[in-house]
Amino acid sequence: MMRPVKPQTIPQLLLDRARRTPETVAQRHKRLGIWVEFSWSAVADEVIALASGLVAMGLEPGETVAMIGENEPEHYWGQIAAQAAAGRAVSIYPDSTPAELKYILLDSEAKYLLAQDQEQVDKALAILPDCPDVRAVIYWDERGLWSYEDNVLYTYRDVQNKGREWCKSNRQVIDLRIESGRLDDTATLCYTSGTTGAPKGVILTHRYIFDNAARLNTGFQIQPGAQYLSQIPLAWALEQIAGVVLGISVPLVVNFPEQAETIRHDTRELGVEVIVFSPRQWEGLSSGLESRMLDAGRIRQWLYRKALAVGMARATARLDGRRVPLWARILHPLAQASVLWHIRENLGLSGVKWAMSAGTAMAPDIFRLFHALGVPLRNMYGTSEYGPVTLHQGNAFDVETVGRFLVGDPDLGPPLEWKLGDDGELMLRGGAGFAGYHNKKKATAEHFKDGWYATGDAVSVTNDGEIIFLERVSDMRILSDGHRYPPQFIETRLRSNPFIKDVMVIGDERHDYVTALVNIDEEMCSSWAERRNIGFANFTDLSKRPEIYEIVGEGIRKVNVVLPPKSRIVRFANFPKNIDPDDGELTRSRKLKREFIEKRYEDIITGLYNERTEMVSTSIQITYQGGGSGMLHADVPIMNVVATPGSHQHRPVASEKKSSRSAER
Repeated sequence: MMRPVKPQTIPQLLLDRARRTPETVAQRHKRLGIWVEFSWSAVADEVIALASGLVAMGLEPGETVAMIGENEPEHYWGQIAAQAAAGRAVSIYPDSTPAELKYILLDSEAKYLLAQDQEQVDKALAILPDCPDVRAVIYWDERGLWSYEDNVLYTYRDVQNKGREWCKSNRQVIDLRIESGRLDDTATLCYTSGTTGAPKGVILTHRYIFDNAARLNTGFQIQPGAQYLSQIPLAWALEQIAGVVLGISVPLVVNFPEQAETIRHDTRELGVEVIVFSPRQWEGLSSGLESRMLDAGRIRQWLYRKALAVGMARATARLDGRRVPLWARILHPLAQASVLWHIRENLGLSGVKWAMSAGTAMAPDIFRLFHALGVPLRNMYGTSEYGPVTLHQGNAFDVETVGRFLVGDPDLGPPLEWKLGDDGELMLRGGAGFAGYHNKKKATAEHFKDGWYATGDAVSVTNDGEIIFLERVSDMRILSDGHRYPPQFIETRLRSNPFIKDVMVIGDERHDYVTALVNIDEEMCSSWAERRNIGFANFTDLSKRPEIYEIVGEGIRKVNVVLPPKSRIVRFANFPKNIDPDDGELTRSRKLKREFIEKRYEDIITGLYNERTEMVSTSIQITYQGGGSGMLHADVPIMNVVATPGSHQHRPVASEKKSSRSAER
């Protein structure tokens, strides 16, 4: 069978790349402090060996191969190997619980599971009795597993060796499976966050991934050979598009950090040029920078503020499409050499030329900060179902928006079209489209209205054609007097405050006003408190200190100023613990599970709407890192930031006597 003129599947694309540039570096992985390189021909050999091994073990066309682990070469090879064997892949968040792993294995109808290490193997063995269709668990990091004797376990290396032996007499079988692949075959299943229910498996075809890769590359125009950092989970559709397909087609050099804790050091070593972080990661970098500046001396703080002011003036003018003021042009080289470059270097961002935020909305102030530092950060909007839709393009754009609509490859689908439906909902048509949810025809049909895909997102459009993301339509809130407001729009701006890690805005038809539950940033708040000799024993104790309530309240007041009066937060309380995916409060992509949180913290929310309540006693079940559980008992203060009818302004009662320094304040 003749190969199509243009590759139609990811395995075909990989083999085409390996034939054209066999010795070019494709991937790097830091192992025990040493960067190990893999050429395109080496990657293709690893993939073919694993695909052949899976076929030799019985993988049939159309069957699912699941994988769980961090981003490492073996994880990537496993994805493409499953597709090369005419199967489909599904990646699972590495921090998933056994119950979450079980759900996806059953829902995706997985026949094989590739697992990174002992931790993931232990999860699999715990739930395999409930997943009888899983024929084998194949692991690639053998440390700690030498004594495991379960007959369902195989090493990655053994399966590849089996494949190489099988290939000696059956190579035509795997070649035929690769060559018979077509654009509309399912490449992978990508599971939704599950913020309002059980996650659903989005069908990503090869056409979908190719079309979206073409869109992103048109908007970014990344240069071949650029260094890409792979660290957003392969469970995200975006990493399938950027790390996998753009990595092969541009091509990029895809780099895998040794571990999450070494990302900053590893990016500095590599001079990474292309980076994609979630808004929470960019916000974390911003908060960490502010925290370190709190510990700096007065002279360093002064230099930082002055240099940042120069960078901000330059960046703001450039983003607005204006001429940079003369004073900023003169002072910027000095600010750059003395402060700004060193901050970027410390953050691991000194070489970044293409930076993107993706996953959810991010505060405009965070964008301005990174542009002031010299990081060319851009926002992207999209959905798992439809892929990247908009991106900040060019050098001038509005940071309040998520950019302009992207243009795809005309060979892969009609031009992307959009319109606003009821309640300002964004409707899409064109491109590769949405192929549906795995085994969920009814849920798929609910997303289409007269041939248009309904995103479920409320947006507005600027005069320049840029999109402002407001809120999920289902999450738009209406107060008892009919006032309508977007909680996420408010939350995004509150998270720009370095003392606020996360926040959930509350208020619906049952309520007369808006309130909030705040997850303080532990690193920032503890550093701030220690410098002022404010004592605290743990996170719970820190979260209820009156001084912490004051600085959080101050941040809320600043955001309230720019909001319509009825949308302003009137009262708030701090969460007595860090909200956590393991406790079911966040999705694995760190999005709020609103309904769950509202139910779990119902007593605190009730106190927020009882204007006589200044303190709520609550008990919350928590999950420990080892897997056990316990109860957290805490007294949670409530603070007014705007006076309500019949209430008086009050501050939370201190849990212990203030220090003399804080009393002076």
